[in-house]
Amino acid sequence: MTRLLILFCLTLGLAQAEPAVPVKPVVRVVSQTVGTDELLIALAEPGQIAALSHLAREPVFSAVSREAAAFPVIEHGDAETILRHRPTVLLSADYSRLELVEQVRRSGVKVLVFTRYHTLDDAFANLRLLAAELGGRAPERAETIIADCTRRVERLREKLRDVPPVRVIAPSTYGVIAGAKTTFDDLCAHAGAINLAATLGGLRGHQPPPNEQMLTWPIDRVVVEGLDDETALAPYLKLPPYQYLEAVRQKRMARIEPHMLSSVSHHRVTAYEMLARALHPGVFP
Repeated sequence: MTRLLILFCLTLGLAQAEPAVPVKPVVRVVSQTVGTDELLIALAEPGQIAALSHLAREPVFSAVSREAAAFPVIEHGDAETILRHRPTVLLSADYSRLELVEQVRRSGVKVLVFTRYHTLDDAFANLRLLAAELGGRAPERAETIIADCTRRVERLREKLRDVPPVRVIAPSTYGVIAGAKTTFDDLCAHAGAINLAATLGGLRGHQPPPNEQMLTWPIDRVVVEGLDDETALAPYLKLPPYQYLEAVRQKRMARIEPHMLSSVSHHRVTAYEMLARALHPGVFP
């Protein structure tokens, strides 16, 4: 009996002396934008994804629409709907509604606001930022994605090294055209193209098209988005000033998938490749 009592005391002492193992907090993320949807799906464990943006399942806007079908989406863009998913982290952008972001932050949810998305380096920085927040294997996944994208961009650069660039614009039905410091300008820089709205037009960001000036631009191709050539170009055949451009009338175009023109994540590399093939078909087998 004495021996059993001594053994019990020793066991109890060891148990009390052993430090408690800290419990890692559960990360539950709600993504408010398509760009952060794409980052989150690439890096997170499925159990970390609480909800995606309301556009996540729309192939017109999202590069991960199929993968997004496995997760809930935010059907209403208000704080109550977001908090219903019990997030610990909210992913938003600097163009998100400030009052909404502040409401969620005041509830105790950590908010990551992404402010850089014009270039591929910005996309890499965002991958690393989110990966650090998610922890686990996310940083490793981020570096794997970055390395793969870097290799693909370098291969594309080599293929286009001695190829004359194609002069292009990206028409829009929204009354603006993409100039410098836009995702389209970045797309042109990697796909062997010159964005005439930036170079000849001197435009920065998305600005109203200089209608009369555009008629003098030496446009080789218009870059349009769509699922097929006919429907992609159709809106511009009767829309001024584009309907008066020779490139439009002669249907000289390069088509990319709908979500690619405004891609802000690492998926923009696929857009580089698709546009390069459309503009330089002789370079690619």
